[in-house]
Amino acid sequence: MLGSVAGYPREEERDVVLRNGTTVRLRPIRPDDSPRLMELYRHLSNESLHFRFFVVPKEDSRMADYLSNVDYASRFALVAELGDRVVGVARYERDPARPSHAEAAFTVADELHGLGLGTRLLERLADAGWARGIRTFEAEVLHDNARMIDVFVSSGFKASRRLEEGVLRFELELEPSALLAEKEAQRASLAASASMKLFFEPKVVAVVGAGRKRGQIGSEVLHNLKETGFAGRLYAINPNASEIDGVPCYARLADVPSAVDLAIVVVPAAEVPAVVDDCLEKGVRALVVISAGFSETGEAGRADEAVLLEKVRAAGARMVGPNCMGIVNTDPAVRLNATFAPVYPPQGRVAMSSQSGALGLAIIDQAKKLNIGFSTFVSVGNKADVSGNDLIQYWAEDPRTDVILLYLESFGNPRKFGQLARRISRVKPIAAVKAGRSKSGARAASSHTGALASSDTVVDALFRHAGVVRTNTLAELFDVANLLAHQPVPAGRRVAIVTNAGGPGILASDACEGAGLELPALSVATTAELRTLLPPAASVGNPVDMLASASAEQYRHAMEILLADPSVDSLIVIYIPPLVTHAEAVARGIVEGARAANGKTVLATFMSAAGAPEVLAKIPCYPFPESAAIALGRVSRYGEWRKRPAGCFPRIDNLDLAALRAVLDGALARGGGWLTAAETQALLGAGRIPIPAARFVTSATEAARAARDLGLPVVLKAAGSRILHKSDVGGVRLGLKTAAAVRSAYADFAARLGPELEGALVQGMVEGGAEMMVGAVVDPVFGPVVAYGSGGILVELLGDVSFRIQPLTDVDVAEMLEEVKGTALLRGFRGAPRLDESALTGLLHRVSALLSAAPEIQEMDFNPVKVLASGVRVLDARVRVAPLPDTPPSRRIAY
Repeated sequence: MLGSVAGYPREEERDVVLRNGTTVRLRPIRPDDSPRLMELYRHLSNESLHFRFFVVPKEDSRMADYLSNVDYASRFALVAELGDRVVGVARYERDPARPSHAEAAFTVADELHGLGLGTRLLERLADAGWARGIRTFEAEVLHDNARMIDVFVSSGFKASRRLEEGVLRFELELEPSALLAEKEAQRASLAASASMKLFFEPKVVAVVGAGRKRGQIGSEVLHNLKETGFAGRLYAINPNASEIDGVPCYARLADVPSAVDLAIVVVPAAEVPAVVDDCLEKGVRALVVISAGFSETGEAGRADEAVLLEKVRAAGARMVGPNCMGIVNTDPAVRLNATFAPVYPPQGRVAMSSQSGALGLAIIDQAKKLNIGFSTFVSVGNKADVSGNDLIQYWAEDPRTDVILLYLESFGNPRKFGQLARRISRVKPIAAVKAGRSKSGARAASSHTGALASSDTVVDALFRHAGVVRTNTLAELFDVANLLAHQPVPAGRRVAIVTNAGGPGILASDACEGAGLELPALSVATTAELRTLLPPAASVGNPVDMLASASAEQYRHAMEILLADPSVDSLIVIYIPPLVTHAEAVARGIVEGARAANGKTVLATFMSAAGAPEVLAKIPCYPFPESAAIALGRVSRYGEWRKRPAGCFPRIDNLDLAALRAVLDGALARGGGWLTAAETQALLGAGRIPIPAARFVTSATEAARAARDLGLPVVLKAAGSRILHKSDVGGVRLGLKTAAAVRSAYADFAARLGPELEGALVQGMVEGGAEMMVGAVVDPVFGPVVAYGSGGILVELLGDVSFRIQPLTDVDVAEMLEEVKGTALLRGFRGAPRLDESALTGLLHRVSALLSAAPEIQEMDFNPVKVLASGVRVLDARVRVAPLPDTPPSRRIAY
């Protein structure tokens, strides 16, 4: 049907979650929706009809026909689908006299009132309107229509209203704002939390595919649910039994005598679609599909998985998996162990999502060994529906979760992940290990920026942007989790070390320095106290070496002294058991000493073959000092990130959008690709990017004339669609002081480059300053990424570059400058004059704004960018554009 609807905007389709966890599809209206619109209106109460039309109208299909026949430009409408029903509609109609204004109206089925559907329709309609040049919605609401008034007032859009004859006339300003983003984030978080509660807090669970034979996955899931004491009612589904291991068993879900909240599906892949149909017909709204054989197997499996997802979403349900290990909730009021893992994790305040089911087994086992207790655990498998984005929003609201761990192999919606994680990390730490760090998957790119932006580099940028603690290995992830689960986040990077052996103290010092930590000099008072406590041969510097004879009492007292020092943020305590002391006693001494921490962070290294004594359970303990230092370094950097301001988006409002559109449309008309030199100059002009005066020429005579007009000396640059890097082909001549020199340089280009030379750019010479690089590339997974680094011909060799996910806040830009060593050239390096750093900051923000205004830009390379004593100039630029894809969006939830 979609193919027969001219201009149908498939990119506007979204699945959204309502306040009760139900998913609803929002999509542009189509002509064939008219009969279902009539069904919607036919089932509205008289009150709803009155509020919508100000009267109770007679049934008339002409209104439905009018709404469903839209041109998607001046009159746009969205419908909300639940199953095969239309349960809501929203539309706007542009005002012909004021093209930036449109009248908007909304209708929601009575049974969905109060679930947030009206607000979600408003959000999506506003997005569609903004993209089509609508800046203001106008709406008329009866003064006693409390629900619709609340939708407008609490939406986050700037709203004004006036009362005229019992009718409130609203105006909503659609411009994005911090308040709107905050309101949308709050709504999304509440909706995600509600949809995940279906999984973590079920009253009735059914295991479809359970059997009597232990060792089979379905049987193990049922056994675990029973043995760990699931607090609700439990059923098995198997046509060949009436009970299994004391659990009532039925042939089909339809036979279960009560409603079922959560279904665990463990049947062969070929049987999954029919089982899912049974679940949805029963009214199950949460499914965990453990069965494998879907997208992980190839194209056919991906198609089967897409059909499965379509079934689930159409019914308003949610699904974990397929190809997963299951889920766990250790809450004593629930005790849900819907996995086939042989180990049930201890109760705790760490939540974790693992994309790998096999690793999930090892993760649970390792967590138990390290005394890391879980609140909840989820093996998401193929992430067809429920993903990390859903889970971290649930965990953000979960009072039983303090720390979030993620094992990731891929991202579903990385841009949304970045937005969510950035907000949640301010409150709860998120630590992640991302598989696939090798450069073998890096994209082949023809720009400097594209070549530098490997996939793993972009992941680093995303995590840094969002405040996520990234670890290289699962072992490091658990080291970080052990620290975060048991100790406060350090206030700073200053670390004291106390040990009973010099060697481990030295190793710890080196590891701390390598992890970006500092070992401050201890105060005079601290060293004096330590002198009175320890034997004369002990070292009271930092690290403090108490010697092998150190007793449990000396450990306790030394820790108290060090933790009282105002120059210490964290303390690493190292112990190697000698013959003359007892490990248990020292462990108790360390625990007692840690009571004086007063909010400071304490870690221990217990270098014993027997491991750390159990009494140290509440203090993170590591077998080697390097592990402790690396974990502390990562968490300390997170603490610094959390204290930084969130940042704001500087307003860039002087782009010439009409001129920008003209350049893009012209280039896209021929299929896109690299812009010509003239097009690049025009695009930079439209973006108000500072460039030297320049002129594009196609002959030696024109070049000489342009040089005289611009003023000598000049630079001559070869131009051609096949000339990617001018300096590589000798296509740049600097400091040409005469017209004759310009003419000669052009003739040389023509002779050497032949037909590849399509012309040249004559550009005013810019003397002095420092050469930097600014660029952007659209990553196929992460979207636009902005780069800043040292520039010139050695940019790729030096690799002195920083990346951030677009759009950039003022804090992002400040951090990028700090991360690049070449920034020192702007700050008076070796007595040189200071350069205009603020102008460079402005250029980075302008590039960010340009990417937002022109999403067709795929690569952009400004190299070199001359930073001068006053201002900046982009001396060379390359820009590649491509049409936006019109493929249907992936069926990710729109939060």
